[in-house]
Amino acid sequence: MLEIRPARPADADAMAEVQNAIHRAGLRVNPVDVALVRERYLEPEHSVACTVAEHAGDVVGFQSLKRAWPGNPYDVAEGWGIIGTHIHPDVGRRGIGRRLFATSLAAARAAGLQHIDATIGADNTPALAYYAAMGFTPYRAGGDAIPHRFDVG
Repeated sequence: MLEIRPARPADADAMAEVQNAIHRAGLRVNPVDVALVRERYLEPEHSVACTVAEHAGDVVGFQSLKRAWPGNPYDVAEGWGIIGTHIHPDVGRRGIGRRLFATSLAAARAAGLQHIDATIGADNTPALAYYAAMGFTPYRAGGDAIPHRFDVG
């Protein structure tokens, strides 16, 4: 049984392991540590939602949605959403990302976001396919990473 729920501080180790599994699979440039996960996903000032997917007591994925702030590292317009999806490679293509996005989309609507950015590595084929399936489309040039947008409407 898959449970979708808000992330908790106690999830930090498992969330780091999800990202590091993605790194080991060659789909993420850098590994992470627990401190970075806490800073980026569990304690961010601009958080709209951070949701985990848990299966049999194990976190197998998570999605973060933040409100863009001035000077953000993705050059996303202030007030847009910035989303990141992280699914353990061993459980990909099972609908986990779709379920996480349904929760994030509800949070985006509740927060009044009109647009969501997903900046995706140009060589991350699974992420490009996922975001396209969710309805994201490229909207500006990005070099090694391709900015995609979703209109919440």
